[in-house]
Amino acid sequence: MIIIAGHELVDAKDRDRYVAAFSELVSCAREFDGCIHVAITADSVNPEQVDSVEVWRDAEALNKWRMRAKAPRTKKPKYSAVRRYDATDGGSLF
Repeated sequence: MIIIAGHELVDAKDRDRYVAAFSELVSCAREFDGCIHVAITADSVNPEQVDSVEVWRDAEALNKWRMRAKAPRTKKPKYSAVRRYDATDGGSLF
């Protein structure tokens, strides 16, 4: 399982537009084979922060998606801290 998670900072006045620009990409990713979950959302505390998380079945599915995905044209974030994690196990939280 591959997890991509983190956040980016954009101007507060641009944040909602920035998040909305990714809605079609998120919808397409969620229907793509191997996608377990994708979300790009406005942070509930910091008005400049955009949180993102992707969970993929495996690297092959992620790579196939990356070859097909067309990210929207947006202003470059002021800061980005998004990382890839390779998970070897998962299960119920409770």
